[in-house]
Amino acid sequence: MGNLLSYSGLSTKIRAMRSKLIRQEQFEAIAALQSVPQVVAYLKKMPEYQEILTPLDEENLHRGEVEKVLQKSIFRDFMKIYYFANQEQRTFLALYLKRYEIRAIKACLRSVFDRRDTKTDISQYREFFLRHSALDIDRLEGCTTLQEVIAALAGSDYYAPLSAIEGSGHDSLFDFGMALDLYYFQYIWKMKDKLFKGYDLVEITKAYGGKFDMLNMQWIYRSRLYYQMEPADIYALLIPVDYKLKKEEINAMVECSSREELQQIINRTYYGKKYQNISLLRLEEFYIFMMREILRQEAFRHPYSVAVIYSYLYQKEHEVNRLTIATECIRYGVSYEETMNYILKN
Repeated sequence: MGNLLSYSGLSTKIRAMRSKLIRQEQFEAIAALQSVPQVVAYLKKMPEYQEILTPLDEENLHRGEVEKVLQKSIFRDFMKIYYFANQEQRTFLALYLKRYEIRAIKACLRSVFDRRDTKTDISQYREFFLRHSALDIDRLEGCTTLQEVIAALAGSDYYAPLSAIEGSGHDSLFDFGMALDLYYFQYIWKMKDKLFKGYDLVEITKAYGGKFDMLNMQWIYRSRLYYQMEPADIYALLIPVDYKLKKEEINAMVECSSREELQQIINRTYYGKKYQNISLLRLEEFYIFMMREILRQEAFRHPYSVAVIYSYLYQKEHEVNRLTIATECIRYGVSYEETMNYILKN
């Protein structure tokens, strides 16, 4: 009864928000459009995007601006959920917020490594961060060197992992991005038992445990068979979390010598037995499918748990990702069939 009472209002709100998500037939209509201005004009007619797109002139918008405006819709939905959430539910949202902070930091790092002379434009985060984040977005935007980015993060959780990478000899953009991701994933796994209980703890463990297992499989595959990395270097990239993948299975995957052997090992894992069509060539696509299915099923089974929040935010982010992909395809004149294929794979 406790969960029912604490989630009833929030679940009702999220159901209403979910009803406004873009349906497949609407993506099919978008994929048939001929230009980016047509996409913007189409989205302006939809309640979910009308407010943020109406003030803009679609004829003078380029693809990057469209993407930033669409990202703002994610943050707006986050704030709507936050407003309806109680303190316990806001604990999860504070945890989830870190993924947005890390995305903003990565954008700053990319700008620095690209050696741009102008400041990074992360304006789409401004209003959202001013309300929900302790990061100094103005200072981050003004950074033009790696040292300035790290200094701007002093006092935050991100300062230590980035400082440890700087000057280590393994300080590429990839290394800094991995340091942020590994910090975030380990933080979630360490804090979940302290912050959550009951169904919420079960849902967090299931969703993030499956996510970490699948990410580890993807990183092993890419590192071993695409980049020919040594096992010691691969282990350093893996999320140190054991969920359904056993340590000996992870070790066998890292140490294997061929694509065929890796496929056989995966087939014997929990995931290989449960999902018998896992293919190495489609691991990323399968990861997206599996996460979507886990969250959809758990939100359906336990509509008065944290799964309903996680599921909606995941769906919303993928909707924006699909719209960005569709816009990019239309911009470059990709065929309708190919555009829909890209949309459905993400």
